Amino acid sequence: MKFSISKLIIFIVMASVMVACGDSNNDEDSSTDASQDKEVLKMATSADFPPFESRDTEGNFEGFDIDLAHKIAEELGYELEIEDMSFDGLIGALQSGRVDMVMAGMSTTEKRQKNVDFSNEYNRSGEMFISKADASIESLENLEGKTVGVQLGTIQEEGAEKLSEEYGFEVKKVDDASILIQELNSNRIDVGYMDKTVAVGYVDEQGFVGFDDPTTVSPGMGVAFPKDSELVEDVNNILEDLEESGELDELKDKWLSDSE
Repeated sequence: MKFSISKLIIFIVMASVMVACGDSNNDEDSSTDASQDKEVLKMATSADFPPFESRDTEGNFEGFDIDLAHKIAEELGYELEIEDMSFDGLIGALQSGRVDMVMAGMSTTEKRQKNVDFSNEYNRSGEMFISKADASIESLENLEGKTVGVQLGTIQEEGAEKLSEEYGFEVKKVDDASILIQELNSNRIDVGYMDKTVAVGYVDEQGFVGFDDPTTVSPGMGVAFPKDSELVEDVNNILEDLEESGELDELKDKWLSDSE
C-alpha cells in the first residue's frame, strides 16, 4: 500500500511539473505574439482646428489631418497614437522627444524650420479675417482701432503682429480656435484672423462674414518632425504616392472641398 501511495505521489508531482511547463510555454507564446505587435507612431495635434483636426460627438479624433495621419502610419507599418495638446506646445513636444511627429495644420515657416524638420507641403490654405455680419468690416482699412484675435503659436499670430503696426489694430492672443470663436461671439474681440479653410467653416456654421488677407501668401502645411528624423524621407515618399494615386485629393474632397 505504501508503495502504491508513493507511486501516486510521484505521478502527481510529475503531472504538476508538466502543467507548469505547459503554462510557461503558453506565456512564452503570448510574449512572442506581443512582441510581433506593430510599433507605435506617436503623433501630437491640437484638436480645435476643424476640418483639419477636431473631435466628434463621442470624443474621437476626426478631420483631414487625422485621416492622412492614419494613412501615413498604415504605410509605415505603425500603430498610430494621437495626443491632443495646445498648439503652442507642439514644437516643444517634438524637441523633447515626447512625440514622433506633429500634424496640426502647421505651416512650414522659416522660424519653425530652425527647430524642427518638415515633410513636403501637403496643403495650402491662406488666411482670412472673420467678423459678425453687422460689424461692417470688409477690408484691412476697417481694422483700425479694432481688436483682432489670433491663436497662440500660429502663423496668424506672426502675421497679425506685423499688420497691426500698419493698420492700427490691437492683437489679442488665445489658446485655441474654439476660444477665438467664443471671444468673437461675446464681443471681446471684433475680428478673428485664422487659416482660411477653418475660417470658411465658421462662416458657414455661425453666419460670420469675412475677407481674405490680401497681403501675405503663407507657406503650405507640412508634417513636423524632430530635427534629423529618419521618418521625413519615408513620409515624403508616402505623400508623393498618395498624390499620384489621387488618394490625397480624395481626402481633400472629403474634408476641405466645402471650405475652398
